[in-house]
Amino acid sequence: MTASDDDFINDASDDDADVRAPGRAKDRNTRSKAAQQKESGFEVSRTWEALEEGADGTLTGAVEGLLEAGKRKRLLKDTTPLQRGIIRHLILIIDLSVAMLEKDLRPTRHLLTLRYTQDFIIEFFEQNPISQLGIIAMHDGLAVRVSPLSGNPTEHLTAIANLRNHASPKYLDPKGHPSLENALEMARASLFHAPSHGTREILLVFGALHSADPGDVHVTIGALVSDKIRARVISLAASLAVCAELVSRTNDGSSSGYSVVLNEQHFRELMMDITTPPVTQSSAATTSNSLLMMGFPSQARAGGGAGVSGRYECPVCCQSGGAKMGPMGEDVEGPLEGEGPNGTNGINVVEKTTTAESEPLPMEIDDPS
Repeated sequence: MTASDDDFINDASDDDADVRAPGRAKDRNTRSKAAQQKESGFEVSRTWEALEEGADGTLTGAVEGLLEAGKRKRLLKDTTPLQRGIIRHLILIIDLSVAMLEKDLRPTRHLLTLRYTQDFIIEFFEQNPISQLGIIAMHDGLAVRVSPLSGNPTEHLTAIANLRNHASPKYLDPKGHPSLENALEMARASLFHAPSHGTREILLVFGALHSADPGDVHVTIGALVSDKIRARVISLAASLAVCAELVSRTNDGSSSGYSVVLNEQHFRELMMDITTPPVTQSSAATTSNSLLMMGFPSQARAGGGAGVSGRYECPVCCQSGGAKMGPMGEDVEGPLEGEGPNGTNGINVVEKTTTAESEPLPMEIDDPS
């Protein structure tokens, strides 16, 4: 082999090295990016690979499974044993201004909000079967009552369906500017007669960047605070100072109830989170109804086991000394020190038969004093 052949072989090997070098550099870059993603806790989620066709050839079962998984996730999100209000009175305010025609949320903000509102109604009454819901719309500077405060989900679903049905006389096309003050005042009036043992809540779905109010909305927010009405806001556009103030002032300074939507899935998750009963506020926990403590005494046995006597055992203090009382209505002989008026433990005893014969059965007995 000649010297020229050696030179040709050396040149070819150098060219191959130059060609392979970018490939090795690319592999190193790919591995480094994968390592960085793993270290940062970010991984690509291919959710479409988890979908499987059912026996009928559709994805209905897979979609229902994903919805049930989301529901379990919400229930297990916070397992802290806290007192929550199970009787809720919630007013849902939806924006029907011209801003809801934007298509940043597909198909439009308006149609997506109505669809998620129907899902919200169904889930709300599944999680809160003895609660009540009302719906108000902000349309062309006015507050329009879509459905009154009611515990019937069918009524609310029908009202939402009429909003998007062109043939319905109650059809509302997004128009004009929203009025936050008018909507909050109508919601406040709807919750005025709600009993104190239940929660008073407002959920606002706001799509605009402004509010056309006839008066001072800050005065309305102060009235909501006085009426102990809690507000939560889901913004479809951006964070607004007036909405942040509304949430903060009505929730004892907490702004956790104010969220801005990122995408369609995030919007649905935010609405479904509202279906979980809220934590009872400390101020509401201290205010209790004036009730009488009542108990059902057991008839005491005579000495030596010779049958029953005409005396009764107090259901409160019989465990700590066997305190007994005379005929029905007399004070307990062994009072608990420091409890109750006139040296008694303050319990009112009544026979079971007396309660059973009453019609209707009394659920609460107000203190006449």
